[in-house]
Amino acid sequence: MPWLTVLWLLPAVASGVVMFLPADRAAQVKTTGVGASLIVLVWAVIVAFRFDSGGDRFQLVEDTSWIPEFGARYSLALDGLGLALILLTAALTPLLLIAGWRDADGVDASRADGVDASRADGSSGGKSVHIYVALLLAVEAMVLMSFVATDVLLFYIFFEAMLVPMYFLIGGFGPTGPGVRPARSRAAVTFLLYNLLGGLVMLAAVIGLYVVAGDFDFIAISSGVADGSLDMSATTQNLLFGGFVFAFAVKAPLWPLHTWLPNAAVSTTPAAAVMMMAVMDKVGTFAMLRFCVGLFPDASSTFAPLLCTLAVVSIVYGAVMAIGQRDVMRLIAYTSISHFGFIVLGVFALTAQGQSGSALYMVNHGVSTAALFLIAGFLVSRRGSSLIADYGGVQKIAPVLAGTFLVAGLATLSLPGLGPFISEFLVLIGAFTRYPVAGIIASIALVLSAVYILWTYQRMMGGPVRESSSPITDLGVREKVVVVPLIAALVVLGFYPRLILDFVNPTVDISVSTVHGGDR
Repeated sequence: MPWLTVLWLLPAVASGVVMFLPADRAAQVKTTGVGASLIVLVWAVIVAFRFDSGGDRFQLVEDTSWIPEFGARYSLALDGLGLALILLTAALTPLLLIAGWRDADGVDASRADGVDASRADGSSGGKSVHIYVALLLAVEAMVLMSFVATDVLLFYIFFEAMLVPMYFLIGGFGPTGPGVRPARSRAAVTFLLYNLLGGLVMLAAVIGLYVVAGDFDFIAISSGVADGSLDMSATTQNLLFGGFVFAFAVKAPLWPLHTWLPNAAVSTTPAAAVMMMAVMDKVGTFAMLRFCVGLFPDASSTFAPLLCTLAVVSIVYGAVMAIGQRDVMRLIAYTSISHFGFIVLGVFALTAQGQSGSALYMVNHGVSTAALFLIAGFLVSRRGSSLIADYGGVQKIAPVLAGTFLVAGLATLSLPGLGPFISEFLVLIGAFTRYPVAGIIASIALVLSAVYILWTYQRMMGGPVRESSSPITDLGVREKVVVVPLIAALVVLGFYPRLILDFVNPTVDISVSTVHGGDR
């Protein structure tokens, strides 16, 4: 059974199927999308049960010739880190489709796509709903492939291809109003140009790696580097490492390559923004741990101080910028920049604790950001404004909404008992071991996260009920179906992080052992 091929083909096929459904069947399109994503989730869980955390690093291997002239192969394999992120992606996608149930209703996505616009109920001859659901499923398929591809060229192709559906999600769907559409277009173009630039630099590095190794097989190349059978000079390794890490730092994103993220996050729908920040951007940090450290251990050690410095700058910069935001959605986007700084710090601390914390952080950040951004999106959809100053006293008229917002916010500031605390704690321990100054600054930055979350909650949810807030209603059944699993996951991972760590620790041990001077 080609377990991994079926895993990414399921959403890819579903993406095509929904486009062929009748144009007046918007509800059927949404149901089909959710159903297909649930099947992917079930399949991912079955794959998880077939994975032996105590066995070989790479399991469920699929390998066949693809482009013999280049030595490129259709090569897939699963390790613990990939499995954790696959489960995150598969679990979030149906929740995002449910959360964005009405996001594409009445959206005129036709001018860029050559189809008629749908009516306000999404039931006319237009296909904006079809396009929206198909794009989300396409992103899921490409992200899943990225987590299992062990041929470097195959990984690169899907690493770049996922930009296309996300570009259309940013530019074609999101807030409406005077001047909004041009802003969405600018955000989409900026997103695409930044990531294409990173991809072009990575392509040069991929070609260079093939020249040096004569192969695209990650497993073979990394084994050769580890045992010394592949001779790669320090200069060559540094240059190739630079090409790879630049592309991944854009995708993550890492300061100063982060500037595309805030505008992109607030220009699209909350569900699509979560798909970008909580799912797609994880490919960048995942690839840093797998490809940068695995293929270029000496270069990783050489550039670790620089990258840890940039990570600390990202942590502080993201938190400070979040404090100064007047728009709640933009505030949450800046918090992600800060959190990605923690993930990168853990990766390039090059310690077992740091990388385990980083891998766990990828999952916890995905869950906490999804919860916070979607709940904020539910609130904004009721009031029609994302400005913090337009709210007040929400906890008195919508206590469930306010309460879940608070829990998601407390997870974002890493409150003990919620998932992100353990991952952040491990990252800081790993950073202190090698770079104590970076660890100290990152620890101080935790105070800033408390400022932007608690101050935002106080302004929006506390105090007397503003007249402008009075029409706000509490979460409905559909919204609770989305929020409850996310809050439950934050609590479960807060008390039992071994659910993820048991998978990722063997991978981390191998990763760290390949780095000169690394701790097991």
